[in-house]
Amino acid sequence: MTAGGRLPALLYDPAFRRYWTGQTVSLFGDQITQIALPLLAVLALDAGPAQMGWLTAAGLLPSLLFSVHAGVRADRSGRRRQMMIVADLGRALALVSLPAAWALGRLGLGQLYAVAFTVGTLSVLFEVCNAALFVSLVPAERYVDGNSLLNGSRALSYVGGTSAGGALVQLLSAPVALLADTASYLTSAWHLSRIRPTEPPAATHAKGDLTAGFRHLVRSRILRGYYGAVTTLNLFNFSFQAVFVLYATTELGLSPGLLGAVLGCGAVGSVIGALLTGRIVRRLGTGRAALLGLFAFPAPLVLVPLAQGPVPVTAACLLLAEFGSGFGVMLLDIAGGSMTASLIPDTLRSRAAGAGRLFNYGIRPIGALAGGWLAATIGLRPTLWIATLGALLGLAWVLPSGLLHRVPVDVLDVAATD
Repeated sequence: MTAGGRLPALLYDPAFRRYWTGQTVSLFGDQITQIALPLLAVLALDAGPAQMGWLTAAGLLPSLLFSVHAGVRADRSGRRRQMMIVADLGRALALVSLPAAWALGRLGLGQLYAVAFTVGTLSVLFEVCNAALFVSLVPAERYVDGNSLLNGSRALSYVGGTSAGGALVQLLSAPVALLADTASYLTSAWHLSRIRPTEPPAATHAKGDLTAGFRHLVRSRILRGYYGAVTTLNLFNFSFQAVFVLYATTELGLSPGLLGAVLGCGAVGSVIGALLTGRIVRRLGTGRAALLGLFAFPAPLVLVPLAQGPVPVTAACLLLAEFGSGFGVMLLDIAGGSMTASLIPDTLRSRAAGAGRLFNYGIRPIGALAGGWLAATIGLRPTLWIATLGALLGLAWVLPSGLLHRVPVDVLDVAATD
């Protein structure tokens, strides 16, 4: 809904607007790094399939190692906003070390791995805190609206950030492009410093804190099926992601600028998905919409291993794949995020977010390493076939979970907006 038919109502709330602005800028910076960091490894350091797998895994491994502990720490402290500011400043400091080392002629793969691991660790802390901060700023009846705004920004960042990242690498070099993400983290920290939400109270220390969030997710039939599905999807999807840039630049012959443009144009699908998900949720309910997203996210990516022939043809295949997949991921993330927010109590927000991140993100470094190993063993294209088809196996988790027939009855299903 909008206020006066102009802006979404949430953007008239100064606290949410500042929060959303900081997140939007940071998301654009992240997309620049998403393409600049692997291109830095490929173009400046001659990384091969195994090294690309290790680089991707380094950024994702903290989710496997630290998600649960970070969630417990955040719930016990109660000072989640301050922890998010510290995480932003730490990520900016880590990233700026790469162009500094490059300028001094000291850049190596070891530093890339270390920076990716550090940024990943601080991102875990940021995101488990963010789950509680979001519900402090957004009333329950606006969860879909808030998630749509945040994921809409993420969708736009796929368009503008990825394209800008490819262009910056082409024009200025990958290390210089990374400075944009450094600035975005500083912007996010500044905006977070300007809000004072009433956060969920600090949790008291109790036996079983480490497993409380995990137990809540496992005991819920719907959440268990949902997280089983996204874990399976991410295992295969990150096998795909680990070798995608290498495949596109070496086997398909796309230049960094063209690859960035293709990914940016394809990401228009994410923007459309963010705009239409409210209508889809209103018609289907959050559960069924999330289920549709679990199919629509991975299915279009089969066009990537199918791509062959002249560069314009392969670029078109990649663009269509990214367009369809982008639509699906917005549907999955907005509907799934709103559904999980409605099923988790305030007292468990960060711990459940940590447990969910362990499922959702912890599997990703395993997928990335598997993708790098498979590509080095059987080749890039066969690896992409396994990854794209395997991601669809996640549907096996949700079909018996009740998601098709037992959609959660809550305010989300009546509050979805056009």
